[in-house]
Amino acid sequence: MYEDGEDLTQEQIDYFLERMNSGEEVEAGSDVHRLMTAASERAMRITSRMNAAFSSLSDTRAQLEELWRCELPEGVGVFPPFTTDCGLNTHVGEGVFINAGARFQDQGGIYIGDRALLGHNCVIATLNHDMDPAKRANMLPAPVRIGCDAWLGANVTVLPGVTIGDGAVVAAGAVVTKDVAPNTVVGGVPAKFIKAC
Repeated sequence: MYEDGEDLTQEQIDYFLERMNSGEEVEAGSDVHRLMTAASERAMRITSRMNAAFSSLSDTRAQLEELWRCELPEGVGVFPPFTTDCGLNTHVGEGVFINAGARFQDQGGIYIGDRALLGHNCVIATLNHDMDPAKRANMLPAPVRIGCDAWLGANVTVLPGVTIGDGAVVAAGAVVTKDVAPNTVVGGVPAKFIKAC
């Protein structure tokens, strides 16, 4: 299915994304798990190059288009360093800004709405491990959805399966374990409702 160092074919990418987006458990050592490793190697090659030799924001944008395999919408900006351990399942809207130090684990799918802002060092995770110690290396993908005009402060962590509503604000340092209602402010560990905005 995949040999170390090989590039992924379109057929392999399609199969991988179909499995990840199904939400089915990924068994350690399976063909899908090996494709996950291949996607990680590809992402590390691109992001290492992007982060090691900054030349311009337009160059960063071009490398993100290579990483995410799409033409970026108007006004999308990312300040390096930026890392991801997949890069094949991130979807961003127009005017999205991702500040320096962001880390994406996008195997399960990351969807970021128009004009959303992500502060320094945000972490978005879309994989959980199985709770059974005998199957602990298995993974469970679940998407993260960030609404239009949402704002995540610095050092926010968003866990798998969470939806952050349109216009919501997540205070710096929060760990978001549950859905956030639109137009609300949440903060803390775990994040809790603070007020409407």
